[in-house]
Amino acid sequence: MWKIKLVFLFCLFISFRTYAGFDDYFLSKTLRIDYIHAGSDTSEFYAIDELREEPLWGGSKVNLVDTFNYGNYKFIAYDNASGKIIFTKNYSSLFAEWRATDEAKTVTKSFSETVTMPYPKAKIKIEFYSRNKKGKWIKKFNYVIDPASYFISKEKKNKYDVEKVLYNGDPSTKVDIVIIPDGYKASEMAKFKTDCARFSGYLFGASPYKENKDNFNLWAVQIPSVDSGPDIPAENKWSNTAVGTSFYTFDSERYLMTYDNKTLHDVASNAPYDEIIILVNSDKYGGGGIYNLYCTVSSDNIHSNYVVTHEFGHTFGGLADEYYSSSVPTVDFYLKDVEPWEPNLTTLVNFDKKWKNMLDKNTPIPTPSTEKYKDTLGVFEGGGYQAKGVYRPRQDCTMMTISYNNFCPVCSKALQDMINFYTK
Repeated sequence: MWKIKLVFLFCLFISFRTYAGFDDYFLSKTLRIDYIHAGSDTSEFYAIDELREEPLWGGSKVNLVDTFNYGNYKFIAYDNASGKIIFTKNYSSLFAEWRATDEAKTVTKSFSETVTMPYPKAKIKIEFYSRNKKGKWIKKFNYVIDPASYFISKEKKNKYDVEKVLYNGDPSTKVDIVIIPDGYKASEMAKFKTDCARFSGYLFGASPYKENKDNFNLWAVQIPSVDSGPDIPAENKWSNTAVGTSFYTFDSERYLMTYDNKTLHDVASNAPYDEIIILVNSDKYGGGGIYNLYCTVSSDNIHSNYVVTHEFGHTFGGLADEYYSSSVPTVDFYLKDVEPWEPNLTTLVNFDKKWKNMLDKNTPIPTPSTEKYKDTLGVFEGGGYQAKGVYRPRQDCTMMTISYNNFCPVCSKALQDMINFYTK
């Protein structure tokens, strides 16, 4: 009995110390850091654009340091006086994907990007790291921020009404998703509200989300667009919309993204949020998702239920695409001699750190793609847009084919681990 009491007291102490750390270093609002990320396939640089104070912090007040080591980029904030790490965030970006396209071999481009963190009480030093092609972290930029500076903007842009699509409690202990409409005119906002309810049903109709519905809040920002539907450049359709989504991103027809990063975050700041879903008013098949950036999905396609769970798997869980036969704009996205950071792919370079401990001891590695192993958790060749040298956990999965509510055990575990990180 005394051991149980000691464990309880220890856990209580750790919990107190963690929460006290937040109160020691942060206020319950957001520091938003907008910056320019530019370069080519061989060059890269960062430049500060703007600092903003926003009134809401939707993230955890306990887990302030990333434990997953996912993403192409890492942000670290230090207390400037003590040098103590007080916050980190890993993420990916459109810039990272663009650098793997043929265009990046001949052109230099710039992308607007954003990192958010709880608002510091005292000066901080921030550092930006990029993961190189060998998977190593390289420091690229550092900067000192004084939170008392009057140059940190408090201007409230794009203020709109927010509705609770789903509310289960304190944002600091929930996964908060803000849903932003694009291509919905003012006369179509009733449709947006109906679509939000439908998409909530899609998300929480699939495991492991449905078993964790009580751990989520969904917020919908009521921002109308001038025109209906997104841009479709190949059809010469150009729309004036709230956050500027467009098909044919990187000249891939189904890739539906936006480059208007600052407007997107202006709109998102109307609610506390951990993740962003852009709901695009269209019946055309398409969407996109990037880890800790945002997820997009067409509202009215026959496969929209699959698309939102697949793309949110990228955005929230850091899951990789497991398909390899569809055309994509990136080239050699995964090197065969480097272990992918995504939890659901392996090159077998460091498989011990992936799902090896989840396999049955009699399952061969690699695993043949035969009927015998149809529903077996294994190591199947083909994934990450490449037929050879990259392996996935199961023959089929929501990250592999158009199959709703079909996450394999590896993907399900990765998503569950992320839910726990935000809520426990």
